[in-house]
Amino acid sequence: MKLGGGLKDLMKQAEKLKEDMEKVQNEAGEEIVEASSGGGMVTVTAKAKGEIMSIRIDPEIAGDKDTEMLEDLLGAAVNEALLRGKKMMKEKISEVTSGLGLPPGLL
Repeated sequence: MKLGGGLKDLMKQAEKLKEDMEKVQNEAGEEIVEASSGGGMVTVTAKAKGEIMSIRIDPEIAGDKDTEMLEDLLGAAVNEALLRGKKMMKEKISEVTSGLGLPPGLL
């Protein structure tokens, strides 16, 4: 009987850990980070969770091109690539863990 109670406690701890991790991920994921390259000629602003907020390109390196449209297109393409990558990882993890009998969403 003690074993069953221990397992129940372990499952409760695992569920609490999952909830705590989700809370931290959600809160930290909204933090904003910024990185530059080329001596500041290209600057990317993103949320820590991986969502690109903006891309700024110094007009000098774009010549007479429409930098605003280029920045928007780059941001959209990068966000789509990141989204597809996350989806693929989730599917692969689900394939590996599907036979473990874990509660849905635990991993």
